[in-house]
Amino acid sequence: MRRPRPPTPPRPPRAPTSPDSNAEAVRLRLDIAYDGTEFAGWAVQAGQRTVAGVLDEALTTVFRTPVRLFAAGRTDTGVHATGQVAHVDVPESALRYAYSRARRDGEPEFLALTRRLARFLPADVRALRVERAAPGFDARFSALRRHYVYRLSTARYGVMPQSARYVTAWPRPLDVEAMSEASQQLLGLNDFAAFCRHREGATTIRDLQRLDWVRDGDLVTAHVSADAFCWSMVRSLVGAVLAVGEHRRDAAWCAGLLNASRRSSDFTAAPARGLTLVGVDYPPDDQLGARTAITRELRTR
Repeated sequence: MRRPRPPTPPRPPRAPTSPDSNAEAVRLRLDIAYDGTEFAGWAVQAGQRTVAGVLDEALTTVFRTPVRLFAAGRTDTGVHATGQVAHVDVPESALRYAYSRARRDGEPEFLALTRRLARFLPADVRALRVERAAPGFDARFSALRRHYVYRLSTARYGVMPQSARYVTAWPRPLDVEAMSEASQQLLGLNDFAAFCRHREGATTIRDLQRLDWVRDGDLVTAHVSADAFCWSMVRSLVGAVLAVGEHRRDAAWCAGLLNASRRSSDFTAAPARGLTLVGVDYPPDDQLGARTAITRELRTR
């Protein structure tokens, strides 16, 4: 009588086809929008749902090889974007996976990839455009400046439901003229340590190029632009200026914060929901490399 054969161990699952990791990489630029309400910010964090994490996963699925995005601005938890810019390096051999069919004459090269990503991404993240990056392009270090908008409503009822995720309800009156006066005194190249959460080894010197306010009925909007922003800087600037707008502080106090060497506890940062990254500026293509070299130098003043 034959002995029964021992059961055959199951075969391990076949690894997905992956392009040669040593192949020459192609850098792609992505223009991105997202509703930050349900995200723990941009940067990948273990156990957290983040914008970069969701996008990395979708791109890895499409290209069948691990990839990682690098953004112009790493927005905080709850902050939105309509004009985020990022880059990703993809092995050239993986680009064939971006095309679902032959391109039509005159069709943008990565239009099909934009459509495919729309299928893999959740509704609160969109890749608006994908294209080959110009030589020397780096989404973070090539940037000249970032533009943010902060929106508040002083309406007695708060915020219309359709805008509640993107506008902060402010229950007290605001003196926009006083806020504008205080804001003008913060412009220029300064050490914004009082407005930044501490990050070891990071500089807090920034060139604040725009901070102005517009009132349209109950809607109060701040436009904020700088060469770069440190951690929590925009919301802190808005929070400090709001204290002036409520007449709890004056413009001289706000300007005096520039003399602080650490994050100030004299004001509270504005809530994240009102803040949106709306754009990033870059120099002409032939100046991208030079801009990157300048930005990488640690600024001391």
